[in-house]
Amino acid sequence: MSIQTVIIETPIPEDVLRTLQASGVFSEELARDARQLLAMHFYQKRFLSLGKAARLAGLERWRFIELLSENRVPVIDYSDAELAAEFTAVDRLADEMHQ
Repeated sequence: MSIQTVIIETPIPEDVLRTLQASGVFSEELARDARQLLAMHFYQKRFLSLGKAARLAGLERWRFIELLSENRVPVIDYSDAELAAEFTAVDRLADEMHQ
């Protein structure tokens, strides 16, 4: 099964592009970095799953986890309510195992 892709374009001021190019950042690196930043952003906002964010970033899942870590984006970020629910579920399973 082939995965379809779409091209999304965004304008960049020419002087900004020239400044980036003077620093050694060219179109391919700019596109890669933009995809990775978008993937991290939408993962952190919980719009994308880890797997889909990794695909958007163009990375294997483990490499994306490393990228998140390098950028101090939590891989697991439970709310207090979600964490409490997880602990309750673990306690319930532990009780069932000891019966």
